[in-house]
Amino acid sequence: MGKEQIIGWKEWICLPELQIPAIKAKVDTGARTSALHTFYLEKFSRKGKDLVKFHIHPLQKRTDIIIECESEIVDKRIVKDSGGHEEERIFIQTPVLLNDKKWDIEVSLTSRENMLFRLLLGRTAQVSGNLLVDPAKKYITGNAIAHSYKEFIK
Repeated sequence: MGKEQIIGWKEWICLPELQIPAIKAKVDTGARTSALHTFYLEKFSRKGKDLVKFHIHPLQKRTDIIIECESEIVDKRIVKDSGGHEEERIFIQTPVLLNDKKWDIEVSLTSRENMLFRLLLGRTAQVSGNLLVDPAKKYITGNAIAHSYKEFIK
């Protein structure tokens, strides 16, 4: 493994293959898997592969900003949330870009409409990215990519 990157408990992250230029993520060492806020999920097949189309509101409290995404389904699993509720979720694999570091993560698709963060970055993704979390810090990597939405924000 290479050198660890220290990050804060919340960071702005890019999901380039999903065309999500910036999304605020809670870096959660208590969660094993990562979760991405989605709505309108539609499963379909193309050339023998199972795919999912979904929409996302990348910014909290901004339902006017919608990004349509498409990805291959890598798994379906039962996930228990922090409240103990079980839900079957679709999992996809997608690259994450944080600062100059890029790596693949597996992420479940679920509604996080009432949550403060549209992306939860779990332990598995943190280990894959060789990240160390400083719980006293936030936005260590900066928030420049947050300005990706400035044409939408008035």
